[in-house]
Amino acid sequence: MKLLFASAECAPFFKTGGLGDVIGALPKELAKKDVEAVVVLPLHKNMPDKYRERLEHVTSFSVDVGWRSQFCGIERLELDQVTYYFIDNLYYFNRDDLYGFYDDGERFAFFQLALIEMMEVINYIPDIIHVHDFHTAMVPFLLKEKYHWVEAYQDIQTVLTIHNIEFQGRYHPEVLSDLFGVGDRKYHDGTIRFEDDINFLKSGIVYADKVNTVSHSYAREIQTTEFGNGLETILREERQKLSGIVNGIDYEMNDPATDPALQSNYSSADLTGKKECKKELQELMGLPVKADVPIIAVVSRLTHQKGFHLVLEELENLLQYDVQFVLLGTGDPSLEHPFQLISEWYPNKCAVQITFDVTLAQKIYAGADIFLMPSKFEPCGLSQLISMRYGTLPVIHEIGGLKDTVEPYNPIEKTGTGFGFSLFTPYYMMEALKKAIHVFQEEPDVWEHLVQTAMEQDFSWELSGDKYRLLYKELL
Repeated sequence: MKLLFASAECAPFFKTGGLGDVIGALPKELAKKDVEAVVVLPLHKNMPDKYRERLEHVTSFSVDVGWRSQFCGIERLELDQVTYYFIDNLYYFNRDDLYGFYDDGERFAFFQLALIEMMEVINYIPDIIHVHDFHTAMVPFLLKEKYHWVEAYQDIQTVLTIHNIEFQGRYHPEVLSDLFGVGDRKYHDGTIRFEDDINFLKSGIVYADKVNTVSHSYAREIQTTEFGNGLETILREERQKLSGIVNGIDYEMNDPATDPALQSNYSSADLTGKKECKKELQELMGLPVKADVPIIAVVSRLTHQKGFHLVLEELENLLQYDVQFVLLGTGDPSLEHPFQLISEWYPNKCAVQITFDVTLAQKIYAGADIFLMPSKFEPCGLSQLISMRYGTLPVIHEIGGLKDTVEPYNPIEKTGTGFGFSLFTPYYMMEALKKAIHVFQEEPDVWEHLVQTAMEQDFSWELSGDKYRLLYKELL
């Protein structure tokens, strides 16, 4: 099975979020399962030098982006049994960020045209092209409407994964001729039209042979008005090819028994080291060292989508309890400043770091007791998987991938891997937190059992990789 992944980002080269983590991990896992995995990426400016120095130049050619003839260089790197091809164009990709530019439509039009034409140039014709989010979602359309005459491409199957349906790639219909060099028939007959725009993501949903999302619940949710962001009707029409596969996490990188970032390593069989990690975290964050006080932690982008307006509404109320609150993240200034202010009012109970620090994040996952994740919507989520791996019980809004991965505490049977609330309100979030605090303080044996259960869950990429392999086999 020959597979080509097309994505705008990929760890460890460059990433902004979960998409980068998935593209970094899934091809590596598939390579272990006798899948020939190739990943195609833009050559962004901010690639670490240790990888850039290893790039091998393959070839270069010109790509027509509408009336523009643009240079396209192809660089190659092999890492962990995966071959990575990077599409080089300084005009489009020599920028400080990956996204957020006025010409993103043109940048990703070039990328998609280039990766399709690259296949014939380097003589790599995959069985399946797996595209991700709107940045590459026009590839299935282009294969069938622009490159259908290329005999080598006619049997290629396509899979589109939607990581976040909020971002759809909506542009003026003239991009069809101006950027892609195709006619506007499919716009006028409504196939790829959304309101009065071209919608890259809708095009992918219609033209891909399979459409996938990153959790079972999210696959159902995006077929509703509440979560479909306008595409719910087309998703319901195409539901026979829609599925959901929960993301995994890297179990070698996220292992409390071996993680070099931790003060003391530990496992579900021996939690002694977790107590040392908690002590170190309290010292690092300038909080009183108290083993019997639960640390409630947040590691996240601070946005309304992630539910942090709910947290702000209840934070002072929460701090009236015998708890400590730790936050690491950046985001909306209207959320950042109030969190900082409250930490100044309650210096012995609340510590806030408005930054992003990978090592500190690992220390928080290990040293905290409770991990708060109140997202309004969450396609999959990785933080709750990491927190459970480190024995820090998540408190989650029961939505999307959070609902699929965290089993809410059952007070009758004393079972679960975290705590949940179903209604997205500050009150119900607070009730779930109070329940977690109560179990931590009043039922330590039950708490330890929940921690061990959470740590023993399997959310490795091995399971998810098997499901993706089955999805690909269905196509072939």
